[in-house]
Amino acid sequence: MALIQTQSLLFRAIEEARPGAIWQALFAEFWPSYRRWYLQGGNAARPYYLPCVRALKKHMPELLPTYERLAELAGGGDLEARFLSLFCPPPYVTACSQVAWPGAQPLLLRNYDYPAQLCEGVILKTAWNGRQVIGVSDCVWGLLDGINDDGLAVSLSFGGRLDVGEGFGVPLVLRYVLETCSRTAAATAALARVPVHMSYNVTVLDRHGDFATVYMAPGKNGDIQRIAAATNHQQKVEWQQHARATSTVERLRLLRLMLDDSAITSEALIAAFLQAPIYSNAFARGLGTLYSAAYWPGEGRADFLWPGHSWSQSFADFTVGERLIEFGSSPTTA
Repeated sequence: MALIQTQSLLFRAIEEARPGAIWQALFAEFWPSYRRWYLQGGNAARPYYLPCVRALKKHMPELLPTYERLAELAGGGDLEARFLSLFCPPPYVTACSQVAWPGAQPLLLRNYDYPAQLCEGVILKTAWNGRQVIGVSDCVWGLLDGINDDGLAVSLSFGGRLDVGEGFGVPLVLRYVLETCSRTAAATAALARVPVHMSYNVTVLDRHGDFATVYMAPGKNGDIQRIAAATNHQQKVEWQQHARATSTVERLRLLRLMLDDSAITSEALIAAFLQAPIYSNAFARGLGTLYSAAYWPGEGRADFLWPGHSWSQSFADFTVGERLIEFGSSPTTA
């Protein structure tokens, strides 16, 4: 996934209720880079079209009409359709921190740590299946995190294992959850059922303050835990080098300490996500925090945050526009 080669990232807020010309333009923009990424191991390394569609029909059938429409907008080609299924894609590794805070106003808060040149930077508002969804796009229709108008919010972080198996890229599973679920119980059941190709932690929060984290791994059913915080390992650290490079243990310890503090406020939590060690300045190593996102299920609002700057979006007031973020010791807008 190589989109741009710079230490800045243009974030864009885009709205299109049903798949059409706007999504088609996004696909055309990103497809050359995604095509290189998808074929990095050669065409034979990716599954044929029929297994892709069969897997989608078996595990996430509600997405099929949208998938077929998007494949048509993408040109109707075999390779494009296989890519859009996100079934058995190439492996990819992120960092990230996330926490569900079930306070008076429930909050799902996350940092996304990844190379700037590999992130789309698209905040996408849709109503593809009748339910409105706002989220940060990945693989053109998957999501890194997001919220729906029923007040369900989800976020992903890498689970700390290098093993790869048969399953979907997890951004599409997040899209599926937000398109089909209203409450945490239904979302976690779906996350536990749908197979994924790599290990990820997905944290879920609904407007009632019900939360959970699902530890997902290839070849296994998702492990549903009533855990409010996740970084980049699951029950224990299994990839020591990655753990040291990302400070996953230290970040999780801090998150748990804050959650155990009965006096903690949402403002204090948000401030902590914009400071080390939760916030990362390691942009040169591809581990910098590209954005923080605060999802408010009770308000249907998403605040996108950088040190010294914020951009609020909601179902009631979604503003199409863009922000150019320059990364360094303290990201700035231009």
